[in-house]
Amino acid sequence: MFDAFVEGLFVVLQWQTFIIMLLGIFLGFWVGLLPGLGGSTTLALMLPFIYKMTPVEAFAFLLGMHSVVSTTGDITSVLFGVPGEGTTAATILDGHAMAKRGEAGRALGAALMSSLVGALVGAFALALAIPVVRPLVLTFGAPELFMLAVVGIAFISSLSGQGGRALLRGFLAGMLGLLFALVGQDPQAGVQRFTFSQLYLWGGLDLVPVLVGLFAIPEIVDLAIRGTSIAGELPRGSLGKGAWEGVKDTFRHFWLTIRCSLVGTFIGIMPGLGGGVAQWIAYGHAVQAARDSKERDGFGKGDVRGVVGPGAANNSKEGGALIPTIAFGVPGSSAMAILLGAFFLQGINPGPEMLDKYLTLTFSMVWTMVIANVVTVAASFFFLNQLAKLTMVRGAVLIPFILFLAFIGSYTSNNHLGDLLVFLFFGLLGYLMIRCNWPRAPLVLGFVLGKIAENNFYISTTRYGASWLLRPVVMILMLITLVVILYPLVRLRKGSAPSEEVT
Repeated sequence: MFDAFVEGLFVVLQWQTFIIMLLGIFLGFWVGLLPGLGGSTTLALMLPFIYKMTPVEAFAFLLGMHSVVSTTGDITSVLFGVPGEGTTAATILDGHAMAKRGEAGRALGAALMSSLVGALVGAFALALAIPVVRPLVLTFGAPELFMLAVVGIAFISSLSGQGGRALLRGFLAGMLGLLFALVGQDPQAGVQRFTFSQLYLWGGLDLVPVLVGLFAIPEIVDLAIRGTSIAGELPRGSLGKGAWEGVKDTFRHFWLTIRCSLVGTFIGIMPGLGGGVAQWIAYGHAVQAARDSKERDGFGKGDVRGVVGPGAANNSKEGGALIPTIAFGVPGSSAMAILLGAFFLQGINPGPEMLDKYLTLTFSMVWTMVIANVVTVAASFFFLNQLAKLTMVRGAVLIPFILFLAFIGSYTSNNHLGDLLVFLFFGLLGYLMIRCNWPRAPLVLGFVLGKIAENNFYISTTRYGASWLLRPVVMILMLITLVVILYPLVRLRKGSAPSEEVT
């Protein structure tokens, strides 16, 4: 095993393989910066180019490209408030808030370094878990996946802010997200729901135009109204302590980074949950990990932990998603489903052969993920502080560029004009929510988890009846759900007790 581990490194560092991997990293870097294009789309477009490559070269190219998309997607999210990827929206909440107060360099440094730590944890988990992951994956059927989605939805209480009214608004926003997730055809009965006789809506609402509209349009309107740069009226040159301070923040909150990395890895292992789920659950954990209500109030307003946690989970989930793909041929995400096609194009069948005949190839994938992220983060730090200066550019110059990125990102998700209408609708909704002081994060969480919860609930009740409620893992997850819901309520009650005594 150790020999294959070392040999995997050497085959990746062979000059031809290494150059091909660098080409993949270069492509992935720019794909991550462009909103909406997505790692899955790029993987699909690049598949024809691997026919003439050896398996090691093919996966160095594809994984090198895919591994860095989420990393660089955080750059667009922090600078412009536009999600570079559908899985990087949680970074906007605190990352862009930091950019608005002149700390874009620090936010970018924290996002990139936490992404690197997350990628290393995910790759390490992949290297360790491949031989022993079978019992874990087989333990999680539809009932467990449903309860895992419910645990994620329960984090709405953490993302809603302080106060009884804020909690109520958070839950209502979350329910609205669940309602939007119902748009389209019922996956079991085929009945149309909320489609208004529009063929476009039969497939449901796409995540990318929803997220880009919800976050980008309000920022563009706010920038236009203020008439200043993203960083406001701060004097030129006052960009905080720069990217290096963000690196220090990652290590100041090192255990939070590790915990969120493990959350991302675990979510990645579960087929069908996806990166958006990992990021939002990690963000909810970061909020709950805050020591007191004063610290929790800082989230959403520029707390660096709101950048570190999601950044770590977003990259670690890639290592987790590779585990069931390699070990069983069960893709852990849509990107892994496309990668599965690459296995077949190379004449390789995922499964036991990957732990025996192709063990060196398997470990070369681990090394590709590590090297790709190290190269990307190292290269990015050369110009992060220069990128941060974009937040000092006048809004009148930036608005057309940001709007162009938002429109292109929304349209490329399905290449349909309906995507632009969805983008504008959710842009208006996002703006109204900000004006009325309603949280957007619970809506996104409800929307992301809605379909996952519905599908797995139907499968659970159809296959097991009510007996699935007594499965051990389900009962443990129920207990975790109660803790996640009740903890903010207990905390709120304790916080309000002194004020009631005074009055």
